[in-house]
Amino acid sequence: MRFDTKIGIVVRDDLATWQKLNVTAFLASAVAGGAPETIGESYEDGSGNAYLPMFRQPVLVYTAGSLASVREKAVARGLRVAVYIEEMFKTGHDDANRAAVRAVAAPDLQLVGLAVYGPKNAVDKTLKGLHLHP
Repeated sequence: MRFDTKIGIVVRDDLATWQKLNVTAFLASAVAGGAPETIGESYEDGSGNAYLPMFRQPVLVYTAGSLASVREKAVARGLRVAVYIEEMFKTGHDDANRAAVRAVAAPDLQLVGLAVYGPKNAVDKTLKGLHLHP
C-alpha cells in the first residue's frame, strides 16, 4: 500500500544500542501523540482480547552522524518534527525533558534523534542520503 505521508526517525550513529532504542521509542510516541491521523484502529485477537492501536503506516529508522542539518531541512519544509537531545538522557520525567529543550536555542541543540512526519516527497527530500538503520 502506498501512503501520501511518511514517518522517518533519525538516530545519531554513535549511540549505545539501548539509547538508540529508547530515542526511537520516544520519538515514535511524539509522532503518535502529535499526529493522531497516523494511528490506525485497535487490534483484537481471535479470543476477543483487545490491543492498542499502532501506526497505520511503516516507520523508517535512519542513522546519521550529525542531525542539525536534517532538523533545519525539516523545519524549512514545514514538516512536523520531534527532537531528542543529549540532556534528556539525564532527566527523569516529561517536564524536565521539555525544560531541557527549552533551555537551548535551536542551532545549539545537541540532537541525538529526531522524527519527521509529513508529505512523503518532502520527507524523502529531507532524509535523502541517509542510510536506513542496520
